[in-house]
Amino acid sequence: MFFQRSTGVEWLLVFLGNPGEQYEHTRHNVAWDVADALAEDLRIPIQRLKFRALTHVCAVGGKRAMLMKPVTYMNLSGEAVGEAARFYKLPPERVLVVCDDVALPPGKLRLRAQGSAGGHNGLKSVAQHLGSENYPRLRLGVGAKPRPDYDLADWVLARPQGEDAQAIAAAVARAARAIPTILEQGVARAQEQINRS
Repeated sequence: MFFQRSTGVEWLLVFLGNPGEQYEHTRHNVAWDVADALAEDLRIPIQRLKFRALTHVCAVGGKRAMLMKPVTYMNLSGEAVGEAARFYKLPPERVLVVCDDVALPPGKLRLRAQGSAGGHNGLKSVAQHLGSENYPRLRLGVGAKPRPDYDLADWVLARPQGEDAQAIAAAVARAARAIPTILEQGVARAQEQINRS
């Protein structure tokens, strides 16, 4: 008698960010904050190094999913994502990417089934390595830079303050709760709830 261990993964849950203490809790790393909040809800660690990412495989919303925090730095995130998607033979539609968005007000969530990178280098890299823009993404608003002359890199690599910080923290918690719903109900149905809030 022998047992066959299930190693299949139905979804990749990708949280874009940069490794290193200097990037913790910055606008550009809000997706890592979402990953940590989800891990806390699920009572799991995201710490196994695989596919150049910190990972953990577990059940999320009734689906077997790999949570991944690429450690390649933002602009090369797609290398880790592409490698994992090919390994598990997952189509882009089963790769949910969570990221920050400077075009959305602080704390606003927006779920889309597909679309352009909108100037986000992490999303560009993911699209390049998946060979498609048809992957769902959950964007978390971090607010626009305060002045046109303000350097965008300085803005996204800074930690939000005051009301922005409060709105973003609340959205991080909502995003962590929304992810199981997305996997359970599907992107189209979950969109209605998430984008309305």
